[in-house]
Amino acid sequence: MNVEKLTAYELIKKEELPDINSTGYLLRHNKTKARVVVIENDDDNKVFNIGFRTPPTDSTGIPHIVEHTVLCGSRKFPVKDPFAELDKGSLNTFLNAMTYPDKTVYPVASVNDKDFQNLMDVYLDAVFYPAIYDEEKIFRQEGWHYELEDVDGELIYNGVVFNEMKGAFSSQDERLDNLVRRTLFPDTEYGVVSGGDPKDIPNLKWEDYLDFHRRYYHPSNSYIYLYGDMDFEEKLNWIDDEYLNNFDYLEVDSKPKTQKPFEKMREAKDYYSIPSGDSTENKTCFAYAAVCGETLDAHKMYAFQILEYALVEGVGAPVKEALVKAGIGTEIEGGYSEPFMQPFFEFSAKNASPDQKDRFLEVLQTTLKQIIKEGINKDSLKAAINAMEFQIREADFGRFPKGLMYGLNIYDSWLYDDDKPFVQLKTDEIFSFLRQQIDTGYYEELIEKCILDNPHSVFVTLDPKPGLASEEEAKEKEKLKKKYDSLSTEEKEEIIQKTKELKKYQEEPSTPEQLATIPMLELSDIDKKAKKAVYELREISGIKTLYHDIFTNGITYIKLVFDITDLEEYAPYIGILADVMGVMDTDKYKKLDLSNEMLFHSGGYGISTDYFTSRKTNKTKITFEMNVKVLFDETDYVLKLLAEIVNGTHLNDTERLKEIIAERRSGKLASMQAAGHSVAINRTAAYYDKALVFLEKVKGLEYYDFISELDDNFDSHADNLVAVLEGLRKCLFSEKRLFIDVTTTDKGYEVFKDAVSGFTSALYDGKMPETKPDIIPEEIVKNEGIITSGGVQYVAMGGNFKNKGVEYNGVYRLLKTLLSYEYLWNEVRVKGGAYGVMCAFTAAGKGYMASYRDPNLAQTVDAFESVADYLENVSLDETQIVKFIIGSVRELDMPKTPKMEGTFAYNVYMTEDTFEAAQKRRDELLTADINSIRACAKMIRAMLEDGYICVVGSEEKIKAESDRFGKIKVLK
Repeated sequence: MNVEKLTAYELIKKEELPDINSTGYLLRHNKTKARVVVIENDDDNKVFNIGFRTPPTDSTGIPHIVEHTVLCGSRKFPVKDPFAELDKGSLNTFLNAMTYPDKTVYPVASVNDKDFQNLMDVYLDAVFYPAIYDEEKIFRQEGWHYELEDVDGELIYNGVVFNEMKGAFSSQDERLDNLVRRTLFPDTEYGVVSGGDPKDIPNLKWEDYLDFHRRYYHPSNSYIYLYGDMDFEEKLNWIDDEYLNNFDYLEVDSKPKTQKPFEKMREAKDYYSIPSGDSTENKTCFAYAAVCGETLDAHKMYAFQILEYALVEGVGAPVKEALVKAGIGTEIEGGYSEPFMQPFFEFSAKNASPDQKDRFLEVLQTTLKQIIKEGINKDSLKAAINAMEFQIREADFGRFPKGLMYGLNIYDSWLYDDDKPFVQLKTDEIFSFLRQQIDTGYYEELIEKCILDNPHSVFVTLDPKPGLASEEEAKEKEKLKKKYDSLSTEEKEEIIQKTKELKKYQEEPSTPEQLATIPMLELSDIDKKAKKAVYELREISGIKTLYHDIFTNGITYIKLVFDITDLEEYAPYIGILADVMGVMDTDKYKKLDLSNEMLFHSGGYGISTDYFTSRKTNKTKITFEMNVKVLFDETDYVLKLLAEIVNGTHLNDTERLKEIIAERRSGKLASMQAAGHSVAINRTAAYYDKALVFLEKVKGLEYYDFISELDDNFDSHADNLVAVLEGLRKCLFSEKRLFIDVTTTDKGYEVFKDAVSGFTSALYDGKMPETKPDIIPEEIVKNEGIITSGGVQYVAMGGNFKNKGVEYNGVYRLLKTLLSYEYLWNEVRVKGGAYGVMCAFTAAGKGYMASYRDPNLAQTVDAFESVADYLENVSLDETQIVKFIIGSVRELDMPKTPKMEGTFAYNVYMTEDTFEAAQKRRDELLTADINSIRACAKMIRAMLEDGYICVVGSEEKIKAESDRFGKIKVLK
């Protein structure tokens, strides 16, 4: 970058960043003092981010609501929802905005130069010149509003953020986290809920919300980040000319406040909701947390993340082990919280008894004292450092561009010290330092001073309360009833009128002239060719091996795949096997030693189950997959470790089995409550797909019921469990079931080929188990209402259109974009107030539509059922269709990491897809017209013909619609 061309900016510092093969520049805008970081390298996945320090003073959710609303139209782009318009017709590789406790950020990324420029322009105009000052309805739609249909109707709250946070506050984890933070930071922004507490959000006034934007959304309070391969001089001069130069300097007091240290540990107590009538026994949560300095000390920050593994997250870690052995809770968690100016370290226990409070603290303190005295397990420290270093060097963050993640890391220090944006990126020096400290007492001193003997600490208790969600809902209704009763007839009429005006505003589309302001790519910017899958079918010692010759920077990605299609009778026991392999003692290793060895010699190991439907035969294969990634010279050792796991795991250790089952039950319940849409989507698919019934028993709701029965009556099932697991081990881990998938270079492949016998020599003959299961899952009843303690719904409807004679067409990918950001977006999210809505239609003929954190049920079902009618009459001009085509191609052409390239090719092979079929689908998408889009109505009708529905949600809503369900059950 030629800094001399940047007359509008002052260069503060330039630093080489060899750990990420980049050069970093810290600049300051001369006129406004806007802070700028540039990361220059050859990555064509370019990233832009503008962030603001946005400290809230209460829990009304101002930062969160501002984040939502600035993306609802602006000076240059006066459409109602530029965010949705961009997602319809952009090639972005990332597009979102996020609210944190002390900042709000607006990142975008793209590999297309024209697209990247468009994204920057829309986002900068949104944050600096939003339409929120001219249109109050934006605040009411996205934040909160009173809703009243007629004078005798019911007054309710609605709003996207309001409903989103209602869903969030249904989570036990969210409640516990908020309790810890408000007790630990009672005098700062970290003690309030930046996202908004549902009971406080309706206290937010429009004028206060606007004042918040005026105060903090100014260039003088901004942090601008640019990353990748681009003309930085051109980009920065454009940002100055178009935006920054329009403002004068403004003194903005936004630095987060520091909580004054406590003189002694403080305590607090709160409640979370469980279903009415549910037992409260052994459902209390405890947490101890202590403030650990500031994030500006990068060495200490990484050290605490290493301690997270060494103390509590690692299998058999000492704090977790001590609390489990003491019988305090079934799910022990903990770790280092970030990003905060004052991060903290926390230990928690779920599913404990209320009378174990003192015992929890006693065991925790005694264990930490013992660790300080005897020294922390050095192998655990080495393993944690190696695992973290492997991840950073690999720079594989899945669908998140690495430039995005580097930028978010930069904010962790830059936000609190203008001159320190790069400290988080100098990881070589940090890891070298941390390795040197292993034998010095450094880690033990951190534990002693920052965690054990730290008066700035808290101990909190979160008790279960049956029906709390209903109680809170009743209080909300009572509050609204009082409000309604206090209103005059004129005031009621005013709310009714505003309700009508908002609905009219939501129903009126942006004009063609407004839509034309959103910059668009053209079809000529799109590659017409489908992506080819890189694979070659080989054989190693008689075992089919799929090889992906892809440059991986010295890493080999290994997938050991076992066909379990014929083992449905044992499905839930396969789930147990997947959960226990690698986290139990083996013949050669204690579980902690095994975990340390695996992390020290590999980049990570895991087991998953999956299914694949052949595009040729429509037959389905169910798989059990062991996944690991290794450096070339570690391949042999790690494969022998996998052999030890397969061959040597002590499946007869009933004490450990009982611990794992209890922990898994707790974790599974929490994940299902937090991701109710996934539960609803998977259950709906299981109504018509036998393979999904299998997987529901392996890892879904059926599996949860299975481990709940085991947990409640373990002793009566223990002998049978062990016998079935032992039989399954010898049946499943068989060479005749094995298929190998490996992504690496020729050099890595040769190393793997020579080493693989170290694994295959441990396999069995594949004989079917002699012992039969003593727990048989119930048959799935179609159309379920699944009651949780939450106050929102997750509604899913779906079916198999191929079974109804409708073949897949590439235009269905466009349909997904059209519905997700047009019809369903408007009906379910904008009008209905749901936080999200989604849909998908696969080449195997499976489709669904689903809502996320949705205040409605019947209204959403009506929206889903009206999709076909909408499509038959949809009117789109050529420009709109091109926009939807471009937005739909984005997912197909998303940049892939080496691991993702291998996974893509593996999926192509397993589904017996072909390049020709992929090209046909792409051609159908690229040539879509209004007639092919309208023809999608036939597929939607076929998909919904059987009326399959599953809803995860509140007791009130589900019981009010009980006629829709074949079964209603409580998730508890």
